[in-house]
Amino acid sequence: MARLGQWLAGHELLDDGARARLAHLQSQFASDRVMVAFVAEFSRGKSELINAIFFAGYGRRIMPASAGRTTMCPTELGYEAGLPPCLRLLPIETRMQAQSLLEWRSAPDQWQRIDLDVNQPEQLAQAIEQVAQTLRVSVEQARALGFWHEDNPQDNPAPGPDGLVEVPRWRHALINMAHPLLKQGLVIVDTPGLNAIGTEPELTVGMLPQAHAVVFILAADAGVSKSDLAIWREHLAPTAERGESRLVVLNKIDVLWDELSSPQAVEAQIERQRLHSAEVLGLQGRQVFAVSAHKGLLAKVRQDAQLLQQSRLPELERALADDVLGQRRRLLQSTLQQAVQQLRIEVERQLLVRSHEIEEQVQELQALRGKNATVIRQMRARIELEQAEFDQSALRIQTVRSVHLKTLRLLFAQLGSNQIKAEVAEFAQALKQPGVKLGVKTIYKDTFARLRGGMSQSQHWANEVQDMLSGMFRSLNAEYGFTLQTPQRLDLTRFVREIDGIESAHLQYLGLTNLLRLTQVGFCERLAKAVLSSLRKLYEEASSEAEIWSKTAASQLDGQLRERKRNFARRIEAVHRIQEAAGSLDERINELLARQAEVEAELARWLQLCAEAVQPDADGASLASDIAAPDTPLVPLADKALSTATN
Repeated sequence: MARLGQWLAGHELLDDGARARLAHLQSQFASDRVMVAFVAEFSRGKSELINAIFFAGYGRRIMPASAGRTTMCPTELGYEAGLPPCLRLLPIETRMQAQSLLEWRSAPDQWQRIDLDVNQPEQLAQAIEQVAQTLRVSVEQARALGFWHEDNPQDNPAPGPDGLVEVPRWRHALINMAHPLLKQGLVIVDTPGLNAIGTEPELTVGMLPQAHAVVFILAADAGVSKSDLAIWREHLAPTAERGESRLVVLNKIDVLWDELSSPQAVEAQIERQRLHSAEVLGLQGRQVFAVSAHKGLLAKVRQDAQLLQQSRLPELERALADDVLGQRRRLLQSTLQQAVQQLRIEVERQLLVRSHEIEEQVQELQALRGKNATVIRQMRARIELEQAEFDQSALRIQTVRSVHLKTLRLLFAQLGSNQIKAEVAEFAQALKQPGVKLGVKTIYKDTFARLRGGMSQSQHWANEVQDMLSGMFRSLNAEYGFTLQTPQRLDLTRFVREIDGIESAHLQYLGLTNLLRLTQVGFCERLAKAVLSSLRKLYEEASSEAEIWSKTAASQLDGQLRERKRNFARRIEAVHRIQEAAGSLDERINELLARQAEVEAELARWLQLCAEAVQPDADGASLASDIAAPDTPLVPLADKALSTATN
């Protein structure tokens, strides 16, 4: 992308539209993340599975995976360039305040930071054990923090002899590591059980829906328990669009290995459990994997190929590679190809216009051979008249554009942050009311109905602008020989679908089962913040798309207007030089022919650069196939890279 931009700038072809599109693509690829969320109730072996897949190269466990509750707070593993390897922990007390998790991320001084030595597995593991720390607090404090609910007493932590209950010490943990896969953009989200998910709305409406894949872990001997099913139905049940992004793992199949039974009988039992779990959760059988994370980790550490195959871990790794990393890369590749294709066509058109105008100049000058000074003066006068008429048309174009700019301002105002705040204000105010909030669900639905209506209105205004541009471009093409192409229509329908997704993700918090929780001021504030944060992100993306679309259309017109003005100036200059020196006619024609050859070479080079830009990167394109290959070595790609990585 950088090379394309430099080439366009060097050839005076980098208009506002091309610059905006290239900048958007560069930003998209630079910040792109592949988020895989691991979700499970306590004691399902979730942390052990993360260790087996990603950290076996260390020769030991990195994530705490002892018996009982280990990961007590949501934990993200990722990589931020410019930040040293470290563990950052957000105190649980921040739940008492109104700020969202997104806002706390931009307040680094509020997080406790522990530096990590990625070359020292012991120190690394000891530091990360902090995510399992707990506090003992009173029932009142637990209720204020969101861990004690009168309406769901079976989920409340058991009070000790002193009357205190155990809650997580940390609200959120961020681990920054230079692991090879994390450096490539993989983000692992390790989430604790139902209580932690349910009390943190931003997990449900932010992280989990945005995850490119969710790995839901069950115990192979128990199958889908009541609490597992509650998590699945309330937070993870796939929509039609995201069904393929849900993978289920029946972990701990080694518990079913029975020396008193035949291997066939054990296999049949595992298969029955796998298919039954798929049926209960409404998934295809191929989306449910039976594995032993413990045996898989042990096999990798000991280099035991037979045990690794028995653990079935490679099957899950292949699914993650093909269905998550591979699919994400294919989507990005498709995005790149579409963007470069559109850019290629626009720049190719500009270069062809340049070539055509040079050809017209050559024919114009060749017609002057043998003509006297009077004919040459008449030609100059005709060119100047054409230029004056064109300048008048430019004023008319600006008048039409001012109308289209007014409509654009309405469009951008509708997609702006002030509009979102205004639409959500009534819902936020309803959440602030004390006591039971019986009417808040209706207000919530009305709010989202208005948001959908506003997005539909934005689509209407975008269509109006499109129709105005189409009429203007047809007129200019007919009158002045331009080659303006109406851009593709701005399509905002996917944002309407995303609004629907945000609405349905929050709706569960406003039902009868949450009436008592809605009386808690802190919970309501977090819920309002979560709604607003999700909507703000969506509208910023919609506004960005609209801006690029608008600039693309405007810059195409500006570019051809600019080229036409330059062409008039060059034609007048050529005639002037011929008037000054009779011998310069052939010289000028030769210059133009040479310039035309240069433009043709530029066009060939541009097409070559575009072809190179959409070619898959050799190393990156083979990532998924290397991980998923049938002859995958005992230590997989992630661990091989890890073993040779430097701090």
